[in-house]
Amino acid sequence: MPTTKHILVYSDSLTWGIVPTTRQRLPFEERWPGVLHAALNAGRDGRIRLTEDCLNGRRTAFDDPYKPGRNALSGIQQVIEAQSPLDLVILLLGTNDFQSMHQHKPWHSAMGIAALINAIRTAPIEPGMPTPPILVIAPPQLDNPRGPIGPKFAGGDIAAQGLAQAIRQVSEDTDCVFFDSNTITTSSKHDGVHLDADQHHALGVALAPVVADLMVDRDAG
Repeated sequence: MPTTKHILVYSDSLTWGIVPTTRQRLPFEERWPGVLHAALNAGRDGRIRLTEDCLNGRRTAFDDPYKPGRNALSGIQQVIEAQSPLDLVILLLGTNDFQSMHQHKPWHSAMGIAALINAIRTAPIEPGMPTPPILVIAPPQLDNPRGPIGPKFAGGDIAAQGLAQAIRQVSEDTDCVFFDSNTITTSSKHDGVHLDADQHHALGVALAPVVADLMVDRDAG
C-alpha cells in the first residue's frame, strides 16, 4: 500500500492567508497551500499530507524589534525534527526582510534563505529518516505598499528589487528547486504586499505540477 507523503510549508503572512487591509484570515481551502493540497490529492485518496507553519511578520534570519519569534532561522531545526519524516519542505520567505525598520538588500535576504536551507539539511532528525528536498519560492515583488500596512513597508518595494534573482541564485548554488511566484502573480492589488484570494488560487494551481513531479521523484527514489 502506498505510503502517505508529508509536505511542510514554512512561510509568513503571504501563506498564512491574511486578507489584505484587514486582520482576517482566508480559510485553508482558499490559501495557496490548501489549493495545492486539494490539487495534489485529486484522485490520490488523500495520500499527500500538507502541514503549514506560517507566521505573520516572519523574516528569513532576522529579528523583529517589536515582536519576538519572527526570526525563521530560530527554531527551524526543531520544526523539522517535530514534523519528520518529511518528503518536501517549501520555503516562501523574504518579504518581511524589507520592512521599513530594516536596511536590507536582496543579498541579505537571499543569505537568510541559504542559512535556512543549511539548517533544514542539518536538523537533528531521527536516524534513518530522510533529509527532505527543498522547494524555494521567491515572493511576489512588493508594489507601492499602501493602506494600514503601508508605513511598515515604506521603501521596501525599491529595496527589494532583484530579490527573486538573488533567491534564484542561492537556490541554484544549494541544489534546491526554485519557483518564482512573479511568473504567476503580482502582490495584492489592495495593499501591494500580500496575496488576494484569486492570487492564492493561481499560485496553488501553478505549484501543483511542480510539487507533483517532486513527489514522483520521491516515489522513484
